[in-house]
Parts: sequence; C-alpha cells; structure tokens
Amino acid sequence: MTRFTRSACALLLSGVSAPALAQTAPAAPAAPAAAGEGALSEIVVTAERREQSLQAVPISATVLTGDDLQRKGVANVNDIQMVAPSVAINTFNRSTFINIRGVGIAQSAPTSNPGVAYYIDGVLIPHEQFIGLSFYDIGAVEVLRGPQGTLTGQNSTGGAIYVTTPKPRFNALGLSGEVTAGNYGRLRGVATANIGTDNVALRVAYVHETRDSFTRNIAANAQSQPGNMLLDAVRGDLRLRTADDKLTVDLRGEYFNMRSDNNAVKNRNDRVTSDPFTIEEDARSYLNQHGYRLSGEARYDVSGGVAARAMVSWQDGFTEDQTDGDRTATAAPRPPAASVGRVSQSSTEFRTFISEVNLLSTGKGPLQWVIGGFLMDETVPVNLLRDNNHVLDFVSSTSTITTSAKNTSKSLFGQVNYFATPKLELIVGARYSWDKQVYTRIAVPGAGFTLPFVSQISTHELTGKLGVNYHLDDDLMLYVTASKGYKAGGVNLTPNTPNFSPERNFVYEAGYKAELLDRHLRVNGDVFYSVYKDIQLSSLVGGLPTTQNALGGHSKGGELEVTGQFGPLGVNFGASYLDAKFSNAACISDTNAAGTDPGCPTNLRFVPQGRVLPFSPKWTVNAGVQYTAHVNGVDITPRLQWSRLSQQFATPFHSVNTKVPGRDLLDARVTFDVGKTWQFEAFVNNLTDKVYIASQIQNSSSADGGIIYGAPRTWGFRVRAMLGK
Repeated sequence: MTRFTRSACALLLSGVSAPALAQTAPAAPAAPAAAGEGALSEIVVTAERREQSLQAVPISATVLTGDDLQRKGVANVNDIQMVAPSVAINTFNRSTFINIRGVGIAQSAPTSNPGVAYYIDGVLIPHEQFIGLSFYDIGAVEVLRGPQGTLTGQNSTGGAIYVTTPKPRFNALGLSGEVTAGNYGRLRGVATANIGTDNVALRVAYVHETRDSFTRNIAANAQSQPGNMLLDAVRGDLRLRTADDKLTVDLRGEYFNMRSDNNAVKNRNDRVTSDPFTIEEDARSYLNQHGYRLSGEARYDVSGGVAARAMVSWQDGFTEDQTDGDRTATAAPRPPAASVGRVSQSSTEFRTFISEVNLLSTGKGPLQWVIGGFLMDETVPVNLLRDNNHVLDFVSSTSTITTSAKNTSKSLFGQVNYFATPKLELIVGARYSWDKQVYTRIAVPGAGFTLPFVSQISTHELTGKLGVNYHLDDDLMLYVTASKGYKAGGVNLTPNTPNFSPERNFVYEAGYKAELLDRHLRVNGDVFYSVYKDIQLSSLVGGLPTTQNALGGHSKGGELEVTGQFGPLGVNFGASYLDAKFSNAACISDTNAAGTDPGCPTNLRFVPQGRVLPFSPKWTVNAGVQYTAHVNGVDITPRLQWSRLSQQFATPFHSVNTKVPGRDLLDARVTFDVGKTWQFEAFVNNLTDKVYIASQIQNSSSADGGIIYGAPRTWGFRVRAMLGK
C-alpha cells in the first residue's frame, strides 16, 4: 500500500467518516521511497472512519491487525492491556473497566459513563457492560490514548478503542473456519462466509465458545460453579454500492448471548482454604447477558468537492445476574436491614439509539474542513433485589430498588486542517456537547420522599483540539497537540445525595513518528502532561452506589513503541511510564468502611494530595520476538511474548483490599502455515504458571468484595482453514 498524501492526512483528525477518501487528491504529491525487501507493512488507521497511515496520524496510538491479535494471543478485550502501553483493564461481574493513562472508570453505577469510548465498526457502545461480547472475526483494533473530545462519536476523557470487523468483499466467494481446543474444557469455534457480486456483498460470522472455570467451588451444597461460561454470537454485514461507486451502504446486525455462573471471587476472609483457585459458595450464582445491535451507514459523494455520511444505530442489551452475597457456604441468613443480601439479584437493560451525520470537503487544496452532529438517546431501567432470608437461591425480595434513567447526548462539531507550507500542518477543531439525564426512582428503601421521584441534571461543555504537525519527510513526522475531553454529569441513586458534575481532562502532548533502516524499523514515541478535573469516583453509601467528584489529578509520562521486521525475524517492544496523582486533598466516601480520619466526618475518609490515581500502573511494558522458517513449503513461526504490568490500586484508598500487585506474564506459541489454506497453532499462555491478582473487587450493592485471580497456565491447539477468494 502506498502512503497517503498530506492532503489526506489533513483530513485524518476531522473525526468523521469520509465516504470518498480515495478520491481526495493531494495538495502536494510526494513520491514515497521504496521499502526494502522484508520490510514492515503499512499500518492503516480507520478510527476516524477512513483509511490513513498510522505514521501520518498526530496522536499516540497502538494499532493491531487481526493477524497481530492472533500472533500476540489477544483473545478478548481484557488482553489488550498486555500489548498496548498505558492501558489497564479490569473485568468482573457484568462490566469491563478500561482506563488509559489513569483515566476511565473504576466502578460501575447505573448512571455512570466510561471515560474511554469503545466503538465497533464506527458505532459507539456507550456502556462497559457489553463491550466484551463481540470480540471475534476482528479486522483491527486501534487504541487511541488521550481525550477524544473533538470529532469522534461521543466525548471521552481518557481515550478510545476502535474495533473494526472485515468488510464484505465484492466479486468474491470465501469460507473460513477455525477451532480452538484447550485445557479447562475450552472449545471455541468461529465460522465466516463471504458472498459478493458486482454491487452486493454479504459477510456473516458466528462464534461458539465454552470454558470451564479455573476455580473449584467445593461447597457441599454448591448450586453453581462460578467461572464456567458459554457464548454464542452471530454478526452480519450487507454492503451495497451503486454502479458509479458514489454511494455505499452498510446494513449491519448482531446478536449475542453469554451465559455463565458469574465470576469466581475469592473470599478475602476464607477460613477453609488459602488456595486462590478454591472457593466455597452455596447460593446459586449466574450472569446472563444477551441482546442485539442494528445499524445502517451510508456514504455518498455529493460532488467533486463535498462528501456526506449518515449513520443510525439501535442497541438493546440485557443483563441479569445473581450472586452469593457473602461468598461463603456457612453463613446464616442476614438481618433484613443488612446492606448486602444473602442472595442478591439484579437486572439492567440498555435501549440505545445513536445517529451521526457528517459533511466534509474532499477538494485538492491545502485547506480541508468538516462539520457534523451526533445524537444519543437511551433508556436504562434497573432492578436491584436482595433476599436476606434465604440461603441457596433467591425466593423473595427483602429490599427492592427499581429505577430508570433516560440519557440524552447531543453535539455539534467542526474542524479545519490547513497546510501553511508543504510540510507544516495546522489543526483547529471544536465540539459543543449538551447532555441531560432524567432519573426516576420507582422503589428505593428508606427513600424519605414520595415515590416515584424524578430528578434530573443538564450539563454542557465546549471541547476541542489544537495541533501543529511538521512532516520532515515521508519517514519522519513531529507533532504537538493540546486537547480537552469531557464526561457528562449525572444523578445519584442514593436518596438525598447531590448530583455529580462533569469531569474534564486537558492533555498536552508532543511526539514523533519515524521509520528507519529502509522501513525495517518503526519507532513512535510521545510525552504528555494531563490536568484532570472533577474526577468522577464511585463508592457505596448505605449499600447504594454513589458517584462523587471532589478531587482533581495531574499526570505526566511517555510512551514508546518499536516494531522491527528484518526478513524472517520480527520484534516488537512497547513501554509506558505514568506518574498520575491526585492534585488536591479531600474527604470522600469509601466503599470499604466509614472513616475515622482526622478532620473528616465519620462517614468519610481522607485522600491526601499526591496519592496515586486508581488504575494507574507506573510501568506497562510488552515485548515479543518471532522467527519464520520455511521448511518444505511450510512456514513455521515460533514466538515468545512477555508483558509487564506494575502495581496499581482499585480505589483512592490504598490497602491490601485495593492493591493489585504487579505481574510478569510469558506466553509462547508456534504456528504452521501450510500454503494459504491451512494454519495450525499450539500455544501456552502464562507459561510459568504465575499466580497473580487480576482484579480487586470492592463491596457492591449486591455482594461483598473479594479477589479475582488471573488465569493460570493454559494451553491449547488451533486449526484454521480458509477457502475461496
């Protein structure tokens, strides 16, 4: 693939879908230098809904193709933190919490929003509960670090992750299938089909996966085995185009159904065994998540100089889970007034409508522009039940919480890119956002007011981006940017608790992107400084989730990514350093215990200035090496992959219950490619069988906290077949 010209690069940060990028002509064409034999392939970025060279993008980003994901053993969203610097991901119960550079989300509440936006094929997935259920048949994953508050779907304070699936291919017929089998009863099958004529193409993908728990539930009267899981999902993409190729339409649909016995959580006070992979729970636990997504996207070349795009999406996701509230097999029923039930049950539904429109220039001049609008309208009904009187299963509620949130987000945006000289590019962008949340409490114990009770909050914010890019030549670019991201405020479930305000993140970044040694070596790096204001922190008050924002933060750091390809030898290295601390002191609520800290009320605890922000590991490092040998027509590629994630804390309150110790993990695999049809692979993950804490769970409105341990040594085999063209 040849490099995109500067004019195309000027459009990159406009953050919209360009329906006719390929028709965009250069302002000053430059002939790219020829790459040497066995050099690195071009890395393509589509996060801004257009194809661009990663080396022309003035932003810190990690881009992984589908082949990269396979080679590096990235099997789910949680694994991204093993291969992308500055990323910390914690998955437990119904949610996947993503933090980038210490910014994102740490605990879930019905009215909270993630600080890292997650997209599938350009469609925002607005809540952390459903981002991990579509990770199959992946074309690429793009991790963007820093606020994406100018022209990218919805505002975000920490960054964005874009997942794209392979597009249907015209005039092509192809089938592929792969089967993975491993220990702990793992079985995963993925099948895809592509059928394409001149102007109509369809791609369908299906996944079935099952796996036994890494943990044994040894309770004599156990009703479930937490950790067991079963997933079925199917996705389809119907692509249409006109004969003149001016109009392209994608109609997408997806259904997912995940059933499990919920998470295996180790009781911190387990008096039976200290084995991290042995628990005792007598109450029935389960987690069921199912739903569907429908979307339509149209791209049209209005004229020789203007293009348009429109997208509309409807998402309906449902979560139902039940938990052994005290995580033991010996406790008696709890008192009716207890904040956590002996058996706790919850259900949440997300009904979300999203649309976006864009209009942009596609001319040949040095000045490019784009304008657009975004709308999200959703309803989120929540039902939280506790049964304090029964031990093995939920029978009847002793505490019922029923609420409904209606969230609306609107924004208008625009951006101008201008080449002041053939090498100097200036970027100015802005977005204005309006957000509103209407929260209805239908049933809340001890409310102290007449039900139903309705409260609401409206917030708005101007965000933007300024940038200067200097293209020294085709192989080296320097950039400096200043950006601002915003996350809307919301309403608290807890009675008589004030609404929480928006949080904002200001980031100043300088970086470079270089390709060296005849494009056999790619080196990208950056340094940044962040001012994080009114951080939204979640905890429990009276057993109910509460969000507060009494603190700010400052962080600084840098990232470096190196990729080399020297004939059959491939190497990669990524590292980040993060110094993220609270910039002021305050007394705030703590999930674990009421405070007795001097100077704070008895129901609050003290957070000093300079304490490390939650989910902010100082170091994240990854490295890999592989070598391909050609033997009798077969390509044999052994690979070693190492990752290091240093210590982090789950909350602002540092203790043994919130500390997630650092860990080093080593994976190994060997792949056999037999022509273009067959691929065989054997792998071992966590080769040294390291025992480590993956997540520290705090008390929630449904259960006591505990520890989730990471997967022990796992091994398996994978076979893939590809037929057709």
